[in-house]
Amino acid sequence: MSTSTREAVARVRENGRPLAGRTALITGGSRGLGREIAIAFAAAGADVAVVSRKRDNCVALAGELAEATGRKITAHAAHVGDWDRLGGLLDEVEAGLGPVDVLVNNAGIAPLYPSLAEVGEDLFDKVVAVNFKGPFRLLALAGARMAERGGGVMLNISSMATGRPTAHDLPYAAAKAALNTLTAGFAQEYGPSVRVNTIVAGPFRTDISKSWDMAAVGEMAKTWPSRRVGRPEEIVGAALYLCGPHASYTTGSLLTVDGGRLAAP
Repeated sequence: MSTSTREAVARVRENGRPLAGRTALITGGSRGLGREIAIAFAAAGADVAVVSRKRDNCVALAGELAEATGRKITAHAAHVGDWDRLGGLLDEVEAGLGPVDVLVNNAGIAPLYPSLAEVGEDLFDKVVAVNFKGPFRLLALAGARMAERGGGVMLNISSMATGRPTAHDLPYAAAKAALNTLTAGFAQEYGPSVRVNTIVAGPFRTDISKSWDMAAVGEMAKTWPSRRVGRPEEIVGAALYLCGPHASYTTGSLLTVDGGRLAAP
Protein backbone atom coordinates (compact mmCIF):
# COMPACT_ATOMS: atom_id res chain seq x y z
CA MET A 1 0.00 0.00 0.00
CA SER A 2 1.37 3.43 -0.92
CA THR A 3 2.05 6.02 1.76
CA SER A 4 -0.21 8.52 -0.02
CA THR A 5 -3.18 6.15 0.16
CA ARG A 6 -2.59 5.43 3.86
CA GLU A 7 -2.29 9.14 4.67
CA ALA A 8 -5.43 9.98 2.72
CA VAL A 9 -7.42 7.33 4.56
CA ALA A 10 -6.22 8.63 7.94
CA ARG A 11 -7.08 12.21 6.98
CA VAL A 12 -10.67 11.35 6.11
CA ARG A 13 -11.18 9.16 9.18
CA GLU A 14 -10.41 12.10 11.43
CA ASN A 15 -13.90 13.33 10.52
CA GLY A 16 -15.77 10.08 11.19
CA ARG A 17 -17.43 7.60 8.86
CA PRO A 18 -20.44 9.37 7.30
CA LEU A 19 -20.85 6.77 4.54
CA ALA A 20 -20.75 3.69 6.77
CA GLY A 21 -22.77 0.85 5.26
CA ARG A 22 -23.17 2.51 1.85
CA THR A 23 -22.13 1.17 -1.54
CA ALA A 24 -20.59 3.63 -4.00
CA LEU A 25 -19.82 3.34 -7.71
CA ILE A 26 -17.23 5.81 -8.98
CA THR A 27 -16.45 6.18 -12.68
CA GLY A 28 -12.99 7.35 -13.62
CA GLY A 29 -12.16 6.10 -10.16
CA SER A 30 -8.58 4.90 -10.61
CA ARG A 31 -6.80 8.26 -10.93
CA GLY A 32 -7.12 12.00 -10.46
CA LEU A 33 -10.18 13.34 -8.66
CA GLY A 34 -11.95 9.99 -8.95
CA ARG A 35 -9.13 8.23 -7.10
CA GLU A 36 -9.28 10.74 -4.26
CA ILE A 37 -13.05 10.35 -4.01
CA ALA A 38 -12.74 6.55 -3.98
CA ILE A 39 -10.17 6.70 -1.19
CA ALA A 40 -12.27 9.13 0.82
CA PHE A 41 -15.48 7.15 0.45
CA ALA A 42 -13.84 3.90 1.51
CA ALA A 43 -12.25 5.65 4.49
CA ALA A 44 -15.68 7.08 5.34
CA GLY A 45 -17.12 3.56 5.60
CA ALA A 46 -18.43 2.79 2.11
CA ASP A 47 -17.85 -0.27 0.00
CA VAL A 48 -16.59 1.03 -3.34
CA ALA A 49 -16.68 -0.08 -6.97
CA VAL A 50 -13.75 1.51 -8.82
CA VAL A 51 -14.53 1.86 -12.53
CA SER A 52 -12.33 2.94 -15.42
CA ARG A 53 -11.33 1.77 -18.87
CA LYS A 54 -8.09 0.20 -17.57
CA ARG A 55 -8.86 -2.70 -15.30
CA ASP A 56 -5.30 -3.07 -14.03
CA ASN A 57 -5.36 0.43 -12.54
CA CYS A 58 -8.67 -0.32 -10.84
CA VAL A 59 -7.38 -3.60 -9.44
CA ALA A 60 -4.28 -1.91 -8.01
CA LEU A 61 -6.27 0.78 -6.21
CA ALA A 62 -8.89 -1.73 -5.03
CA GLY A 63 -6.19 -3.81 -3.37
CA GLU A 64 -4.68 -0.81 -1.60
CA LEU A 65 -8.06 0.43 -0.39
CA ALA A 66 -9.23 -2.96 0.85
CA GLU A 67 -6.02 -3.33 2.85
CA ALA A 68 -6.16 0.21 4.24
CA THR A 69 -9.85 0.33 5.15
CA GLY A 70 -11.15 -3.22 5.49
CA ARG A 71 -14.00 -2.34 3.14
CA LYS A 72 -15.11 -4.38 0.14
CA ILE A 73 -13.56 -2.80 -2.94
CA THR A 74 -14.19 -4.13 -6.45
CA ALA A 75 -12.58 -3.26 -9.78
CA HIS A 76 -14.49 -2.94 -13.05
CA ALA A 77 -13.35 -2.17 -16.58
CA ALA A 78 -15.90 -0.11 -18.49
CA HIS A 79 -16.01 2.68 -21.04
CA VAL A 80 -18.77 4.98 -19.83
CA GLY A 81 -19.42 6.11 -23.38
CA ASP A 82 -20.60 2.58 -24.24
CA TRP A 83 -24.37 2.89 -23.75
CA ASP A 84 -25.06 -0.85 -23.80
CA ARG A 85 -22.31 -1.62 -21.26
CA LEU A 86 -23.73 0.45 -18.41
CA GLY A 87 -26.68 -1.68 -17.38
CA GLY A 88 -24.37 -4.67 -17.13
CA LEU A 89 -21.90 -2.61 -15.14
CA LEU A 90 -24.55 -1.86 -12.52
CA ASP A 91 -25.46 -5.54 -12.42
CA GLU A 92 -21.79 -6.49 -11.88
CA VAL A 93 -21.33 -4.02 -9.07
CA GLU A 94 -24.53 -5.02 -7.31
CA ALA A 95 -23.66 -8.71 -7.63
CA GLY A 96 -20.39 -8.09 -5.81
CA LEU A 97 -21.28 -5.36 -3.33
CA GLY A 98 -25.06 -5.14 -3.14
CA PRO A 99 -27.35 -2.30 -4.25
CA VAL A 100 -25.61 0.93 -5.25
CA ASP A 101 -26.50 3.74 -2.85
CA VAL A 102 -24.10 6.35 -4.26
CA LEU A 103 -23.17 7.01 -7.89
CA VAL A 104 -20.35 9.38 -8.80
CA ASN A 105 -20.10 10.33 -12.48
CA ASN A 106 -16.48 11.45 -12.53
CA ALA A 107 -15.11 10.03 -15.80
CA GLY A 108 -14.29 12.71 -18.33
CA ILE A 109 -12.06 13.46 -21.30
CA ALA A 110 -10.89 16.71 -22.89
CA PRO A 111 -8.70 15.79 -25.88
CA LEU A 112 -6.54 18.40 -27.56
CA TYR A 113 -7.18 19.60 -31.11
CA PRO A 114 -5.50 22.21 -33.34
CA SER A 115 -8.55 24.42 -33.94
CA LEU A 116 -12.34 24.32 -33.76
CA ALA A 117 -12.55 23.97 -37.54
CA GLU A 118 -10.37 20.88 -37.30
CA VAL A 119 -12.45 19.10 -34.65
CA GLY A 120 -13.47 15.84 -36.29
CA GLU A 121 -16.75 14.05 -35.81
CA ASP A 122 -15.05 11.11 -34.09
CA LEU A 123 -13.42 13.39 -31.49
CA PHE A 124 -16.66 15.31 -30.98
CA ASP A 125 -18.71 12.14 -30.51
CA LYS A 126 -16.12 10.69 -28.11
CA VAL A 127 -16.20 13.82 -25.93
CA VAL A 128 -19.99 13.86 -25.81
CA ALA A 129 -20.18 10.12 -25.12
CA VAL A 130 -17.91 10.18 -22.08
CA ASN A 131 -18.87 13.54 -20.60
CA PHE A 132 -22.61 13.56 -21.27
CA LYS A 133 -24.17 10.48 -22.88
CA GLY A 134 -22.67 7.97 -20.43
CA PRO A 135 -23.52 9.99 -17.31
CA PHE A 136 -27.08 10.45 -18.61
CA ARG A 137 -27.47 6.71 -18.99
CA LEU A 138 -26.00 5.92 -15.57
CA LEU A 139 -28.13 8.58 -13.87
CA ALA A 140 -31.24 7.14 -15.52
CA LEU A 141 -30.48 3.49 -14.70
CA ALA A 142 -29.02 3.92 -11.22
CA GLY A 143 -31.57 6.56 -10.27
CA ALA A 144 -34.48 4.30 -11.19
CA ARG A 145 -33.05 1.47 -9.07
CA MET A 146 -32.40 3.80 -6.14
CA ALA A 147 -35.89 5.27 -6.28
CA GLU A 148 -37.45 1.80 -6.39
CA ARG A 149 -35.46 0.83 -3.30
CA GLY A 150 -36.34 4.03 -1.46
CA GLY A 151 -33.28 6.25 -1.73
CA GLY A 152 -29.80 7.10 -2.91
CA VAL A 153 -27.45 9.87 -3.96
CA MET A 154 -25.96 10.72 -7.35
CA LEU A 155 -23.08 13.15 -7.88
CA ASN A 156 -21.68 14.52 -11.13
CA ILE A 157 -18.23 16.05 -11.54
CA SER A 158 -18.43 18.94 -13.98
CA SER A 159 -16.03 21.73 -14.86
CA MET A 160 -15.60 25.47 -14.53
CA ALA A 161 -15.14 25.39 -18.32
CA THR A 162 -18.93 25.55 -18.44
CA GLY A 163 -18.69 29.12 -17.15
CA ARG A 164 -15.40 30.06 -18.86
CA PRO A 165 -15.33 28.15 -22.15
CA THR A 166 -12.46 28.73 -24.55
CA ALA A 167 -11.68 27.66 -28.10
CA HIS A 168 -9.31 25.07 -26.65
CA ASP A 169 -11.97 23.12 -24.74
CA LEU A 170 -15.31 24.01 -26.31
CA PRO A 171 -16.72 20.51 -27.03
CA TYR A 172 -15.75 19.47 -23.48
CA ALA A 173 -17.25 22.62 -21.96
CA ALA A 174 -20.47 22.15 -23.89
CA ALA A 175 -20.78 18.50 -22.83
CA LYS A 176 -20.18 19.42 -19.19
CA ALA A 177 -22.75 22.22 -19.46
CA ALA A 178 -25.23 19.59 -20.61
CA LEU A 179 -24.27 17.51 -17.58
CA ASN A 180 -25.03 20.51 -15.36
CA THR A 181 -28.48 20.68 -16.92
CA LEU A 182 -29.14 17.04 -16.10
CA THR A 183 -28.65 17.77 -12.39
CA ALA A 184 -31.94 19.58 -11.82
CA GLY A 185 -33.84 17.31 -14.20
CA PHE A 186 -32.83 14.06 -12.54
CA ALA A 187 -33.29 15.57 -9.08
CA GLN A 188 -36.86 16.35 -10.05
CA GLU A 189 -37.47 12.97 -11.65
CA TYR A 190 -36.21 10.80 -8.80
CA GLY A 191 -36.90 13.01 -5.81
CA PRO A 192 -37.66 13.08 -3.01
CA SER A 193 -35.85 9.84 -2.17
CA VAL A 194 -32.89 10.30 -4.53
CA ARG A 195 -30.70 13.38 -4.37
CA VAL A 196 -28.70 14.59 -7.40
CA ASN A 197 -25.97 17.24 -7.26
CA THR A 198 -22.94 18.39 -9.23
CA ILE A 199 -19.49 19.67 -8.30
CA VAL A 200 -18.26 22.27 -10.77
CA ALA A 201 -14.53 21.65 -10.47
CA GLY A 202 -11.85 24.18 -11.21
CA PRO A 203 -8.21 23.58 -12.14
CA PHE A 204 -6.70 20.69 -10.19
CA ARG A 205 -3.20 19.27 -10.46
CA THR A 206 -4.15 15.87 -11.91
CA ASP A 207 -2.93 13.92 -14.93
CA ILE A 208 -4.66 16.37 -17.26
CA SER A 209 -2.51 19.20 -15.90
CA LYS A 210 0.61 17.59 -17.38
CA SER A 211 -0.31 19.18 -20.72
CA TRP A 212 -0.66 22.69 -19.25
CA ASP A 213 1.77 25.54 -19.71
CA MET A 214 2.41 25.86 -15.99
CA ALA A 215 4.14 29.24 -16.35
CA ALA A 216 1.01 30.64 -18.01
CA VAL A 217 -1.23 29.00 -15.43
CA GLY A 218 0.88 30.51 -12.66
CA GLU A 219 0.40 33.98 -14.13
CA MET A 220 -3.36 33.48 -14.39
CA ALA A 221 -3.51 32.17 -10.84
CA LYS A 222 -2.23 35.49 -9.55
CA THR A 223 -5.72 36.90 -10.21
CA TRP A 224 -7.59 34.07 -8.46
CA PRO A 225 -8.60 34.38 -4.81
CA SER A 226 -6.75 31.12 -4.05
CA ARG A 227 -3.66 32.18 -6.04
CA ARG A 228 -3.06 28.54 -7.06
CA VAL A 229 -4.49 25.40 -8.64
CA GLY A 230 -6.09 22.78 -6.44
CA ARG A 231 -4.66 19.60 -5.00
CA PRO A 232 -6.72 16.52 -5.93
CA GLU A 233 -7.53 15.73 -2.29
CA GLU A 234 -9.22 19.12 -1.98
CA ILE A 235 -12.25 17.79 -3.86
CA VAL A 236 -12.97 15.35 -1.04
CA GLY A 237 -14.81 17.62 1.39
CA ALA A 238 -17.40 18.66 -1.16
CA ALA A 239 -17.95 15.08 -2.37
CA LEU A 240 -18.35 13.72 1.17
CA TYR A 241 -20.77 16.51 2.04
CA LEU A 242 -22.98 16.11 -1.03
CA CYS A 243 -23.08 12.31 -0.75
CA GLY A 244 -23.42 12.21 3.03
CA PRO A 245 -26.21 12.72 5.56
CA HIS A 246 -25.49 16.40 6.23
CA ALA A 247 -26.66 17.31 2.71
CA SER A 248 -30.10 15.76 3.17
CA TYR A 249 -31.80 19.00 2.00
CA THR A 250 -29.39 19.64 -0.87
CA THR A 251 -30.45 18.41 -4.30
CA GLY A 252 -30.47 19.76 -7.83
CA SER A 253 -27.50 21.97 -6.89
CA LEU A 254 -24.22 22.98 -8.51
CA LEU A 255 -21.39 23.45 -6.01
CA THR A 256 -18.33 25.24 -7.37
CA VAL A 257 -14.94 24.08 -6.06
CA ASP A 258 -12.41 26.10 -8.04
CA GLY A 259 -10.36 28.25 -5.70
CA GLY A 260 -12.40 31.26 -6.79
CA ARG A 261 -11.47 30.91 -10.48
CA LEU A 262 -14.98 31.72 -11.71
CA ALA A 263 -15.11 34.76 -9.45
CA ALA A 264 -11.82 36.12 -10.76
CA PRO A 265 -11.70 38.89 -13.39
